[in-house]
Amino acid sequence: MNFQTRLAASFLKTGGVISNPTDTIQGMTCLPKFESSMARILQLKRRSSAKGLILLASDMHYFIDYVEDIALLVDVVINVQPTTYLLKANEYTSELLTGSFDTIALRLTNNQLITDLCVATNSALVSSSANITNKRSAITMLDLKEFFNNKLDFIIPPKTYNTQASKIIDLQTREKIR
Repeated sequence: MNFQTRLAASFLKTGGVISNPTDTIQGMTCLPKFESSMARILQLKRRSSAKGLILLASDMHYFIDYVEDIALLVDVVINVQPTTYLLKANEYTSELLTGSFDTIALRLTNNQLITDLCVATNSALVSSSANITNKRSAITMLDLKEFFNNKLDFIIPPKTYNTQASKIIDLQTREKIR
């Protein structure tokens, strides 16, 4: 794990909000144990808390504390196309993660940076696209500065992305949402 990743993890472990490349786009990331950090992401994005946030992880064991039916986690897999799964959240999961829904959005990824951050923090990662709600996503450092005016604790610079959004599948109904 490189120095930049270790530094990003140290900010996350103390409640920081960072921006980093994900398996799809540049994201804003924090740890789910920090309600204030999740609220900060929503505030920076000007996003309604009713929409909820996603959890990214490199291993399904990071999701166990957030879902009602752990057995359904075996259906969460890494796909060629990034795929987000909706599962019923347990009663302890923050409403900042679920929004106005009874489900939580989970995406398992083999992205090396996400893997390293999960291992370094021993946690799933809260993630949302690095943009202001209903505006384009940040694709450069200049975009991040313009959108968030130095209000992020740390930035791992953007890279080239597969700009195709992730598929969304409700694992309870097996319905493909997107």
